[in-house]
Amino acid sequence: MPNPTNPIELVTRDFSFYYGNYQALTSISMDVERNRVTAFIGPSGCGKSTFLRSLNRMNDIIPGTRVEGKVLLGGVDIYNKDVDVVDLRRKVGMVFQKSNPFPKSIFDNVAYGLRIHGERNPSAVAQRVEESLRAAALWNEVKDRLDKSAMDLSGGQQQRLCIARALAVRPEIVLMDEPASALDPLATQKIEELIFELKKDYTIIIVTHNMQQAARVSDTTAFFYLGELVEFDETKRIFTNPKEKKTEDYITGRFG
Repeated sequence: MPNPTNPIELVTRDFSFYYGNYQALTSISMDVERNRVTAFIGPSGCGKSTFLRSLNRMNDIIPGTRVEGKVLLGGVDIYNKDVDVVDLRRKVGMVFQKSNPFPKSIFDNVAYGLRIHGERNPSAVAQRVEESLRAAALWNEVKDRLDKSAMDLSGGQQQRLCIARALAVRPEIVLMDEPASALDPLATQKIEELIFELKKDYTIIIVTHNMQQAARVSDTTAFFYLGELVEFDETKRIFTNPKEKKTEDYITGRFG
């Protein structure tokens, strides 16, 4: 396990997840540090995306799922029956693999979450939209066409718009599920540079199938295999001196 130097933002303890009778995750325990990038790696079907989506209860929408163990944010178990899931997803934002802008204007895409959470002051909304687009490194590209459809943006721009939309409600944590897998190399580089900048203000957890990407952008890396957390450590150590043979075999391409 990493030696925490930053405060701990999120804690999981013996967390297991089931789709009906199928156990997808087994006893995952992890401490995620604030203002760092944590990467989840592992072969397809190993449970990394399921675990990511468990961290803001996105899996709740799937019938027949259940959990065991705890996910603690600010010392509160997010699966406690008293937790407001809408408020949780404001604190723990999500950016998906495929960019999913709404068929609305660029401005309205970013403002959407603010309005859902009750912000009605037009100048406050406009200010936050600009802040969020700047944070997502998109402002200079779209500031003269905020009223134009988000669907007219390129794939890379749409993904940065989705990041801006997630940032607009000022989350504490941003979850990213393979955010650059559908993008060309140049757009991927922009997303990676953006992640590096965003960790100054946010805690970021990213699922990636690209090990080079994990090595480039993350501070800590978790290797999953068959629903279990095999190893979790500083990224440099995972990629140069892993403790587990299974991790080494995956990193060196012997399977996966």
